[in-house]
Amino acid sequence: MDGSVMVGRGTRGAAVFIQIVFILLLSARSSRAQKGDGCGHTVLGVGSGSLASLGYPLSYPSNSVCEWEISVSPGQTIRVHIADLDINKNNCQVSYLRLYKGIGLGRSEIVKFCGEREWRDALVSEGHQITVQFMSGPHSRERGLFLSYSTSQHTDLITCLEKGEHFTEAEFSKFCPAGCLTDFGEVSGTIPHGYRDSSPLCLAGIHAGVVTNTLGGQISVVSSKGIPHYESSLANNVTSVAGNLSPSLFTFKTSGCYGTLGLESGVVSGSQITASSVWEWGGHGKEPTIWGPTGARLKTRGRPWAAANSDIKEWIQVDLKKEKRITGITTTGSTLSEYQFYVSAYEVLYSHDGQQWNGCQEVGSDKNKIFQGNTNYLQEVRNNFIPPIEARFIRICPYQWHQRIALKMELLGCQPHTARPRIFHSAPPPPRGRSTAPPLQERTTRTPNVRNTTMTPHSHDEVALVAVLVPVLVVVLMTPVLVIVCSWLWKNRKSPEATYDLPHWERTVWWKSMKQLLPSKLDGDECVRYSSTAQVDHQRPRLEPAEYAHPLVSGTMASLGQRSTFKPEDGDDPEYDAPIPPEHYHAYAEPLPASGVEYATPIMIDRANHLSGGTLPFRGRGLLARTDSSQSANSAYDTPKSTSDQATTTEGQLYQVPQNTHNAPCQKTD
Repeated sequence: MDGSVMVGRGTRGAAVFIQIVFILLLSARSSRAQKGDGCGHTVLGVGSGSLASLGYPLSYPSNSVCEWEISVSPGQTIRVHIADLDINKNNCQVSYLRLYKGIGLGRSEIVKFCGEREWRDALVSEGHQITVQFMSGPHSRERGLFLSYSTSQHTDLITCLEKGEHFTEAEFSKFCPAGCLTDFGEVSGTIPHGYRDSSPLCLAGIHAGVVTNTLGGQISVVSSKGIPHYESSLANNVTSVAGNLSPSLFTFKTSGCYGTLGLESGVVSGSQITASSVWEWGGHGKEPTIWGPTGARLKTRGRPWAAANSDIKEWIQVDLKKEKRITGITTTGSTLSEYQFYVSAYEVLYSHDGQQWNGCQEVGSDKNKIFQGNTNYLQEVRNNFIPPIEARFIRICPYQWHQRIALKMELLGCQPHTARPRIFHSAPPPPRGRSTAPPLQERTTRTPNVRNTTMTPHSHDEVALVAVLVPVLVVVLMTPVLVIVCSWLWKNRKSPEATYDLPHWERTVWWKSMKQLLPSKLDGDECVRYSSTAQVDHQRPRLEPAEYAHPLVSGTMASLGQRSTFKPEDGDDPEYDAPIPPEHYHAYAEPLPASGVEYATPIMIDRANHLSGGTLPFRGRGLLARTDSSQSANSAYDTPKSTSDQATTTEGQLYQVPQNTHNAPCQKTD
């Protein structure tokens, strides 16, 4: 029994000894990879990395040295790209940069740089191991060294210092090395709005979640016109600052798997969100408030989830009901100014069945990754999972917090690209006489409708949407045009009745009556001479050569018109606006003779010889008048023309004459 105990102890002691030796070997290997007092920022990744002298980009210390030993997989070579080398050029014996083939004592020198510009070109080693040696002597204010490397297969390698403004292409692809998460780079902007062109490409790629600091990776960049303002945000340990307008910006092409998975929208129900504990708090004599897990939805008002204890054993998890491809997570604190709680660091666990849990780890590491959380209670912080996680359950385990564990969150991702194969069992033979074709619904598999993801919608849905929207837009745009055209046509419509080229108000009976009440147009010393050359308006209908006078109004005096005869008021006879049948001829309203055009001649008389008001009586004889016709002066003027069958006018008949001044000049009207 004692021997068995001793054996057990001996075995355990040997295991511990082996572990210690293994750790010492690893530490020795890591100490050989970088040594000296002049080493600064250094990340030596699996296939790429970046390194800098101490103090870069401000100033490196004088009389210092640093060596880096770089190794890649056997059979590959190393491509070195020097981003910056600013050293004292006056003394190349103590200030220089050397590259050696191999490591250790058997190494051989490849090249030596003394600060001139010959280092701008990339170098490719002959083997899979090189040594980089940086030596500094006395100097004033030089910056030092910064370089990046990768395997030679990445011919498009760039350094961590390359910015968007250094490239003029609209679209291009480059390889970013590991180690570009530096404390001297500055990024402005965020995805998907874009990054300012003054931002380093690889650092912006880490912020966007397309590459990692420990691995690097390929980026696909798209350049476009700049925007007036760039937002600030914290993502993947990179803080982007607010930026002003720039000539151009750049963004990254991604797989599109960055949609929300339903916490904010409510697709994930409250029963799918559970937690290890819930904080209940209330004042004296008040009902306690519950800070349950259903409050852990991003961008929703109210209290968040808060744990009952401040312990690293607390957790909150989400059941997505089926496996999803999860690419990231966004968190905030309490968002309540009176309760400024937030989680500043956390771990992420995932599971397929809710029983066995795995931690999210960096590539090449066996430890769970600690994600940087929030720095205040209000700002959103995003962390991406590279490579993505495919799981059904996600659990967040707080690691550090401020005052109390409390958070709101949203998961980012999409459906997995590859579905698990389906297993079909052979069905029993169908009965004789029935169709062997399965029903249509049994041959169709439904695709689950996942909301709030960035999956591209089906093309048939797009066609149906366009087919509905296009006619609606056409109708909406054409309706105002049709209304305007109809309104214009309604305002400019024409009356169907014949107008004879006269205004509408002159064709009314009311105006014909009122026109006779108005004073004559012949005022003052004016008179009218009727010309035999006057032409009738071409638009006026010419039914017959004869025209007839309108009836006069009692007690008034009407103005003379072209080619008019006069009819004294004699009872309620019909108006003489049109030719009168022979049986209705009046003695004083007969048509003019057909032998020629004759006109009535105005009779000149002094107004002073007549009484005011009423008509001006005169007799046909003894009046002196002038006319353009060839008739003698003794003829009676302004009397109806009589035919041989009708009696001539008597001496006692009265006629109206237009009022005018005596011996005034006459105007000829056409």
